[in-house]
Amino acid sequence: MNKSTKILLACICVAAVAAVVLVVVLLSKPAYEPGPWFAQGDDSVAEMDFETELNSISVMENTWDTALPQTVIHDLIQAHFDSPLPEGKTEKKAIVIGYDGCRTDTFRLLETSKRSAINLLLQNGGHAIFTYAGGANYPQKLLQKTSTAPGWCSMLTGVLSDVHGVTGNDTPKGVEPKTLLLSLVESGSVDSSAMYVSWKKHFSTDKATYRAEKDYAESNSIPAVYLRAEDDAGTRQNILDDLAKADCTDFIFSTHEYTDHAGHGSGFSLQNIEYVDGFRNAEAAGVDIIEAVESRPTYAEEDWLILITTDHGGIQKDHGGESFEERITFIVSNKELPLSLEG
Repeated sequence: MNKSTKILLACICVAAVAAVVLVVVLLSKPAYEPGPWFAQGDDSVAEMDFETELNSISVMENTWDTALPQTVIHDLIQAHFDSPLPEGKTEKKAIVIGYDGCRTDTFRLLETSKRSAINLLLQNGGHAIFTYAGGANYPQKLLQKTSTAPGWCSMLTGVLSDVHGVTGNDTPKGVEPKTLLLSLVESGSVDSSAMYVSWKKHFSTDKATYRAEKDYAESNSIPAVYLRAEDDAGTRQNILDDLAKADCTDFIFSTHEYTDHAGHGSGFSLQNIEYVDGFRNAEAAGVDIIEAVESRPTYAEEDWLILITTDHGGIQKDHGGESFEERITFIVSNKELPLSLEG
């Protein structure tokens, strides 16, 4: 047997072994087991045209074609801290519970939810409206990507990427324009702010969105905390630890990756049980957070604004583009929401 034949046989053997190992791994991979909040029938959600889905969401106080830009989040929070304290209240506080990559058609799942933060707010006099990502409503041309960094940054600054400069997930923002995390503290509207996340590209890499802002806060001793956990469970715990303090942070902004991770991994779709389960888990964490707010010993004297929202939707296993499914977002609040930019 010559040398070349030996090499060929060796390669064939290696390939055969690799194939066997792959088959064993695939066969031994456990079936997906949803979390405890998975509702009966979630694995058989009927497929429906997306516009029909949106039109079927009865809790919304506007329609998708009259949706407001996601930058309204900034204005709602600023207005909350600028407004006078209601009678009997001594301190204003606000929290944003962000579900990254959560499509708005997940509202179809609320009827069967076992533990839902959205239902908790709505059943206690809350409000919900359609919003849109990308700077322009469907089907107009996008003004920025329907991506994570531009979306959250637009909510925190009140402007689009042509002003804040965050055009993608690896495009860092300068200190200016400042987000609410800095502007509220520096203006004296709040004593403290905090950002709780697990996604490293918010402020934990060299090109992270808020890296310069975080460094600025630290170097100037500004009471704005930027804290990253290893996962969503850690983010939830960081928030709960903060809310357990007698003088908790005045403005808390958080993002949870359950739906985004599931969408990228196996599809942004209600026909994907992993994506549905991601939504269920985000909602359960949201309930824990809202219950922690409402169980504070000083809650009766505090004027809280609680917002649940998302940065973008998704289609197939991605987002960032022009589609209906990527564009339409939402806000749920414990307080009244505007139905127009003038209202």
